[in-house]
Amino acid sequence: MNDIHSQDRAKQAAAWRVSVAPMMDCTDRHCRYFMRLLSPRVRLYTEMLTAAAILRGDSDRWLRFDPSEEPVAIQLGGSDPALLAAAAKLAADYGYDEINLNAGCPSERVSDGAFGACLMKSPGLVGECVTAMRLVTSVPVTVKTRIGLDDRDDYGFVRDFIGTVAAAGCGTFILHARKAYLAGLSPKENRTVPPLRYDVVYQLRQDFPDLRLIINGGIETEAGVRQHLSAGLDGVMIGRKAYADPWWLTELDAAFLSDDRPVAPLTRVDVVSGMAAYARREVGRGTRLHHISRHLLGLYHGQPGARSWRRALTLGAARAEAGPDVLMAALDEVGANRVGALALRATGT
Repeated sequence: MNDIHSQDRAKQAAAWRVSVAPMMDCTDRHCRYFMRLLSPRVRLYTEMLTAAAILRGDSDRWLRFDPSEEPVAIQLGGSDPALLAAAAKLAADYGYDEINLNAGCPSERVSDGAFGACLMKSPGLVGECVTAMRLVTSVPVTVKTRIGLDDRDDYGFVRDFIGTVAAAGCGTFILHARKAYLAGLSPKENRTVPPLRYDVVYQLRQDFPDLRLIINGGIETEAGVRQHLSAGLDGVMIGRKAYADPWWLTELDAAFLSDDRPVAPLTRVDVVSGMAAYARREVGRGTRLHHISRHLLGLYHGQPGARSWRRALTLGAARAEAGPDVLMAALDEVGANRVGALALRATGT
């Protein structure tokens, strides 16, 4: 029995080892399907979805996802415990593996809605939100946050925030290792201008040994991932690097997420083939090809023909009637393996 429990704990720990960050205007369901083709095991997150939008609009539009995306977590934005609880219940019913609360986004639009990074000033309210969501679902409720806010960058500030929210029942925190500025910097600048302080996250590891802590921010090499895992953190969350150079996910999967399941060798042509089949289904349902193909622009990052690939996708998908043939044409532009390209054509996609 102890062996079984140990295996369960190991499986739980591995679930957060490498993840892709929730990114606005990036990690929609088409992007997540693409990333899942690249890595069968990385943990994926939706872009932030506000609880109000889910409850007041077409919830299926916001919440539906392909089963192949799992494990997939939803990130919610909001500060009203009742609204968040209702949205969390809906998300759990749809099958999401995790409910993540955004307490780290620094954009003024988010702050005006009284959620995101400004919630760091109200740890008691964040605790109430966590408690409300945990009461309506059995899936993990987690919080993504920063290590400081404006002039509050002393260690005690983030330590007390984590302690208060953890006392409300949150056992997993994703920590962007920069502080946030609520005014004066754009969201993009907030991802690069405040200095990275990995030491703060490492200190939190020492002070909260029983919490699951995942680090985020500026991690763009395999060596960086290994450094943080070796420091005792439970996982690493990758952001814009995974979107700009998505093939890197195949390397991270092999290096850090391998298990006993056999994984067939993967090529970029294989991925394009899978996405062409997916695009055929989606375009048939009324989705514009551009909404899918834009996520593939970085697939040949750093490879010969990368510029031709991006150009072929961008121009081809601009046509209102564009379909999966655009992906095939883009393969020709990069001089992809001819046998693979011919096999793609043979599938009828």
